[in-house]
Amino acid sequence: MRPVVVYILLALPINIIADIIGDFHKNLPDLYWLQVNIYLYNIHSVIRFVCFSYFFIQLRQEYYSKFKKIIPILYLLFLVIDLGWFENFFSSTSIGSHLFLVEAFLLMTYCLLYYLSKARDDQDEFTSTPDIYVVTGLSIFVVTNFFVYLYYDSMMQSNHKMADDIWIVPNVAYVILCLFIAKAFTASKSKIGRSDTLSLTS
Repeated sequence: MRPVVVYILLALPINIIADIIGDFHKNLPDLYWLQVNIYLYNIHSVIRFVCFSYFFIQLRQEYYSKFKKIIPILYLLFLVIDLGWFENFFSSTSIGSHLFLVEAFLLMTYCLLYYLSKARDDQDEFTSTPDIYVVTGLSIFVVTNFFVYLYYDSMMQSNHKMADDIWIVPNVAYVILCLFIAKAFTASKSKIGRSDTLSLTS
């Protein structure tokens, strides 16, 4: 759970600063990084992928371990190409939809590999380990948002208001992810408690 903890510690201040800029930018100094918060969402996207990528790689699963280590390399290549030629990381008009789309797709791939590995392991504790809650919440988040990111650029060009309104979907999906992460921590705590009890009784 350590990569998830790191993600929370990084995502919380980023989200708070992004909200402050979004709500109070008129009262802030007239500096670019205090007037636009889109770059913070792009940074958040990169941090989310890095943390959850490490989360999946460090899980002790027998299957697909080599393939999981290749995914970050593919992501790095994408970042170099996309941010070098196609998207402006510090855009003032729109999020990096390609960035978010590829992040969602690769995290979705991680989730699929996780479930396939679990199925092949045929473990009895399929629904009781902390990692299953993290992966379930993340699966809901990326699957829900994938199609939003896929058509977001088109919506921005054809119907800007609709693009703004549709952003409620990623917000709700993010709340669901956070709830599942909270559940994972309570499951982790109860699991530690059971382990301590077993140690004492033995």
